Amino acid sequence: MTTKRSVAVLGPSTYSEEAAAWLLEGTDWEIVSFRTIAEVFEATLSGRTDYSVVPVENTFEGSVSLHIDVLVSEPDLPIQTEWVYPIHVNLMALPSFDGDLKSVRRVLSHQVAFAQCRKFLAAHLPHAELEAVDSTAEGARLLVERGDPYTVSIGPATAAARYGLKILAAAIQDHKNNYTRFILAGKERVPRLSPKDGLGPFPKTTLLLMPGVDTPGGLHQLLSAFAWRRLNLTKIESRPTKRKLGTYYFYVDVEASMEDALLRFAIEEIRAVGCEVRVLGSYPSYGYPMNAEEEA
Repeated sequence: MTTKRSVAVLGPSTYSEEAAAWLLEGTDWEIVSFRTIAEVFEATLSGRTDYSVVPVENTFEGSVSLHIDVLVSEPDLPIQTEWVYPIHVNLMALPSFDGDLKSVRRVLSHQVAFAQCRKFLAAHLPHAELEAVDSTAEGARLLVERGDPYTVSIGPATAAARYGLKILAAAIQDHKNNYTRFILAGKERVPRLSPKDGLGPFPKTTLLLMPGVDTPGGLHQLLSAFAWRRLNLTKIESRPTKRKLGTYYFYVDVEASMEDALLRFAIEEIRAVGCEVRVLGSYPSYGYPMNAEEEA
């Protein structure tokens, strides 16, 4: 008999929950919602859930540095799976709203959602105050709780359905190919998943490179260990070590598995020059198919 797995997400009715449901479709895994990302991580660290699901990167807003910093600081949260999921941003209102956007005084949503639809907001709601809340779903909940007919919110269609809101405008994001990369982190490896219409899985490994001494050409020396072995780096980002001003570590994604001898040899070479290397996860990566409209 196997124990049912549980997954902590920001929610309910958020993009994180929607993305997790897509990845876990066809499984009996339990998705458990928490109000803040801090609670999501803590649920897994304390053993209340087996895994955490968090967004780490968006097509247009880039990395979610706060979430990456937690993954770096918590060795008990290795990455077990990642996937890419499309984000469709919708303008939502109370059922009684008359549809005249000129009467809107306030818009509720997460600050990232605001950033993803700047053009729509500038064109249609330039007069409205933008109030940032903890999540897009929280914005929908507060809209109902306050009952203010002059307030609207921005978020996923699942939030509109949950809270009985009507969608005034669908897919208002500035770009059609608005995708977010999510990771599933936890102590235990996961079995192969088969998300509906998903692409992959493709092998991927995330490394933390921590140089011992800052020397001219030091970063080039580290990267050359991957380059001459033709190991493709899909991401490299510097983050402060928080130990001393001007010191950084490098967060690197490699299109290879730790079972790949070339990657293991590259890590050995990097360690030989005095750079500490931590493997934050070696895992399957799943993609979401893009259609022609999204690619345009």
